[in-house]
Amino acid sequence: MGEFDGRKALVTGGASGIGAAIAARLTAGGATVAVLDVNVDGLPEGLVGVRADVTDDASVRAAVASAVDQLGGLDLVINNAGIGAQGGVEDNDDAEWHRVLDVNVVGMVRVTRAALPALRQSDAAAIVNTSSIAATAGLPQRALYSASKGAVLSLTQAMAADLIDEHIRVNAVNPGTADTPWVGRLLDKAPDPAAERAALEARQPHGRLVAADEVAQAVCYLASPAAGSTTGTSIAVDGGMQGLRLRR
Repeated sequence: MGEFDGRKALVTGGASGIGAAIAARLTAGGATVAVLDVNVDGLPEGLVGVRADVTDDASVRAAVASAVDQLGGLDLVINNAGIGAQGGVEDNDDAEWHRVLDVNVVGMVRVTRAALPALRQSDAAAIVNTSSIAATAGLPQRALYSASKGAVLSLTQAMAADLIDEHIRVNAVNPGTADTPWVGRLLDKAPDPAAERAALEARQPHGRLVAADEVAQAVCYLASPAAGSTTGTSIAVDGGMQGLRLRR
């Protein structure tokens, strides 16, 4: 018996990176999983792929309804879809601020409100939002991204307060810099990719990038019955970056 046997889960941004690792972990635990993403071609066998753009409310509502119909209900929502942004506070124009916030924050709102009617029918409903170390530590050249992920963290707490009486738990996971395709693309654009990777690894106290599967493990704990008394909080999966102040 797996800890998610009989459970139905929706993972946004689940076609690659951390989202794909989350979908795989949930499936291994016995869940039936629908992946909501802009491109769901080539998903592993067993996953239900639903194409959607989280910036389009009609698209989200249709996708969530399709996922619920195909899964036969919904117990877990993993709000993982997001995009990155670089630069200081003056380096992105209004359009880019609106674009990133629309995906990273309002996208979670769209998915959650579309999913709530189905979650209210579950006897073990849980929502897990992907925030970031950028929400709790000041990182250089990440003003827009940090603002969006800080909003996710605050949104998580507010959602948890609003939904606790309906027995829907809401938590967040805060990854450090993870070894994902998105980070890989950033490294490829650097003048010296090897040096840039070494700098990112050195920034984290344990000296390496976070593995996507490590984040997935934390997400699955927060989504599982084992975390039945855990709501309105976050787990940092960052090699100690949030809390440790080491003297080398």
